[in-house]
Amino acid sequence: MNSDYLREVFTEYLQVEKNASPYTVKFYQEDLDTFFLFLEEEGIEHVKDVDYAAIRVFLTKQYEQKLSRRSVSRRLSTLRTFYRFLEREEKVDSNPFLQVSQPKVSKPIPGFLYEEEIEKLFHVNDLTSPLGQRDQAILELLYATGMRVSECANLKLVHVDFSIGTVLVRGKGNKERYIPFGRYAQDALEQYIHDGRAKLVNKANEDSGSLFLNARGTTLSTRGFRLVLNKMVKNAALTINVHPHKLRHTFATHLLNAGADMRSVQELLGHKNLSSTQIYTHVTKDHLRNIYKNSHPRA
Repeated sequence: MNSDYLREVFTEYLQVEKNASPYTVKFYQEDLDTFFLFLEEEGIEHVKDVDYAAIRVFLTKQYEQKLSRRSVSRRLSTLRTFYRFLEREEKVDSNPFLQVSQPKVSKPIPGFLYEEEIEKLFHVNDLTSPLGQRDQAILELLYATGMRVSECANLKLVHVDFSIGTVLVRGKGNKERYIPFGRYAQDALEQYIHDGRAKLVNKANEDSGSLFLNARGTTLSTRGFRLVLNKMVKNAALTINVHPHKLRHTFATHLLNAGADMRSVQELLGHKNLSSTQIYTHVTKDHLRNIYKNSHPRA
């Protein structure tokens, strides 16, 4: 079995046809390497010789290594995709991983900020300084759109359309979507772009075109976004853990609490499946309970 060759062609398939991110490809490769090592240890010479019994042994070994159900579930998904690819390329006759059910994984309830908590963050930045203007624009835009931090970090100036109040976002799999933003985000962005960003870009040799810049005038990294938020929390004297993704959770939760429909929130978040969006209904149960109590005649 030429595992190096199979790994190479599968990686090419992920990158070219599936348009998978480098992060996703990395995890697929690691899962595949684990599987190939297992085949070698078990003396299974070819991928077409893997059957249901071999898969059960593989799963047992994963649990013996104290892997979480979530990690095992991800590896199964990887190998199911891998064998689907092999089946298409006629390197195997069938996909044995279709016989194996995914382990039940409990979905953690996403953390979010209450309105009074996020309100404090909006008042900590120095709007007279370029970095303060930038930080305010980041906070307003993340909360206004619910985009991922990676999507925000990749934004260019040309992606912002003030005439209709939307931003063009390139999400997972390079899929594009337009997300509207409101007056607060627009005011913060306009102040930053016309004042703070113009001053920051003068510190660099050339304008990268990126929307958000660091103190040197070059593109702000995803790590930089996290540092910006941590600084805001510290300045607001909040004892909460805030990361960019929590603002995404907050965006979705506040929309659903205010009565937005699930399909619209799914589209705004760029979720492929509605099930990914439905997790946010868990954090709106108290709100729904209150509506029921106040609205139902026999509540």
